[in-house]
Amino acid sequence: MSLPPSVPVKSIIFAWFGGLIAIAIIGFLTEAIDEPLVLGSFGASCVLLFAYPKSPFSQPRNVIAGHFLSTLIGLSFYHFVGIEWWSMALALATAIAVMIATKTVHPPAGSNPLIVFLTGASWSFLGLPTLVGAIILVVVALLYLNLDQKNTYPSYWF
Repeated sequence: MSLPPSVPVKSIIFAWFGGLIAIAIIGFLTEAIDEPLVLGSFGASCVLLFAYPKSPFSQPRNVIAGHFLSTLIGLSFYHFVGIEWWSMALALATAIAVMIATKTVHPPAGSNPLIVFLTGASWSFLGLPTLVGAIILVVVALLYLNLDQKNTYPSYWF
């Protein structure tokens, strides 16, 4: 098996600026409204959105619903089942299964149940940073990726 083909430098720079702009906006808004909008898994979301925008994992449905469902599952296990090593594992496994079943797989969102457990997140974590942050990422991707006439993002919404 050989390595995948090289990516043109122009595409690398375009992806670099996309990630820069998306996280800069989220970081700026976090500071401006004094509410957390940054989620560690958003860095990996930017890799998919700006380097592989045609991937099913990069489509708005997957980004937004994947983050939302995985966080909801993490919060449910954390608050209703308890803080145990096995409940964290069950939360992650359930998030994977639910994303597959709902056709909303977004691999970076798989880390959200673990983030919930590691941070001791409250229910408000579902809205801020998860849902609002994921929506901001998709809006930035929608605006930025379509600057290049070769791109048509998204490939589908629902």
